[in-house]
Amino acid sequence: MSETRSPLTDEIKALVGTSAERIEASPSWGIEREGLRLFTNAIMDPDPRYWDDAFAKKTRFGGIIAPPIYCSYLSRKTPAGAEDPITRAFLENPQSDGIGGVREGGESGPGTLPPVPTNLKRILNAGNEIELYQYPRLGDRIYSQARYKDIKGHVSKDGTPMLVITVETTYTNQDDDVLCILRQSSIRR
Repeated sequence: MSETRSPLTDEIKALVGTSAERIEASPSWGIEREGLRLFTNAIMDPDPRYWDDAFAKKTRFGGIIAPPIYCSYLSRKTPAGAEDPITRAFLENPQSDGIGGVREGGESGPGTLPPVPTNLKRILNAGNEIELYQYPRLGDRIYSQARYKDIKGHVSKDGTPMLVITVETTYTNQDDDVLCILRQSSIRR
């Protein structure tokens, strides 16, 4: 077995705490009834707080609310006609096994974090957690801001170097009230 050093460099360590620009997660739409209906049908959650006005008015929320995870969905929802990243990936490599990694340099644009400078390409989801503060409501405009919460370097028993990267995204509404904080960890190897 060869000796492998941790892939956690000073340059990578310096990214911890780096924040992306705060952006509107749903610039073309806020939380609207039809999108909420489609989402709750897709996750098979029949809770009447998400669709029944009469029922929702009687709850402590006083009206229709959205599931807390809906915030993160809004930031991933793409407008009609936009490029589909999965289709793009398979057009670039029809033999892809789905775990081939990320593009060199990562994605860029408003609200994105700088890429982690590493040659480790394979990605594995290491878990998600959500910290709920309040439910989003119909008509809310949702904003998000991501930051690198933590990055750890490891070397497996077989000498494979890997990074565990945790990104924390805070979702707020138009009044700057925190709705939820989502932490997503991934393994790069």
